[in-house]
Amino acid sequence: MPITVAIVEDSDQVRGTLARLINRAEGFRCVSHYPTAEAALAGIPGAPPDVVLMDINLPGINGVECVRRLRQLAPGTQVMMLTVYEDTENIFNALAAGAAGYLLKRTSRDELLAAIREVQRGGSPMTTHIARKVVQSFQRAGASPQPAENLSPREQEVLDCLAKGCLYKEIADTLGISYETVHTYIRRIYEKLQVRTRTEAVAKFLGAK
Repeated sequence: MPITVAIVEDSDQVRGTLARLINRAEGFRCVSHYPTAEAALAGIPGAPPDVVLMDINLPGINGVECVRRLRQLAPGTQVMMLTVYEDTENIFNALAAGAAGYLLKRTSRDELLAAIREVQRGGSPMTTHIARKVVQSFQRAGASPQPAENLSPREQEVLDCLAKGCLYKEIADTLGISYETVHTYIRRIYEKLQVRTRTEAVAKFLGAK
């Protein structure tokens, strides 16, 4: 079954380009796209896709508020931000609202498709630049890496890669393990740390309060 994707983006050109990109990729299908948050909130709950790509700067209700409402209306759908905004405030507002990932629009086609796969599998993909901003924000708050005593050495290595902003494939390549093995390790890490997202895991790793 293909991964079904909806797009919420006010630019007709960007929306069309994304829809074509997704429909031309094997294993993906764009099932709907919306120019406003209001249209998305009306349409998505009736036929929820696996993943929503969400812009932030929308007319009317903004993308962050749309994420917050969609998490209630379509809880089984994962939302990933796809935006030009890379400031810390927008990043944390989106993640706090329930976004499972955060990518910049300059992300390459292959990285975008890999991130859609990752978020559909329960991961929290972020552009490396964005992940580093998250880590730096914790570090500026005076946090420092804190080893979790109940994690195995390999789980610690995986978590360290997560904190550096690596995608699952990059972790697999770095550690010489399969993509599926990375996914298994990350699921165990989330369970042991009692977290649900990469951001929460990194926050605990860095001792953020």
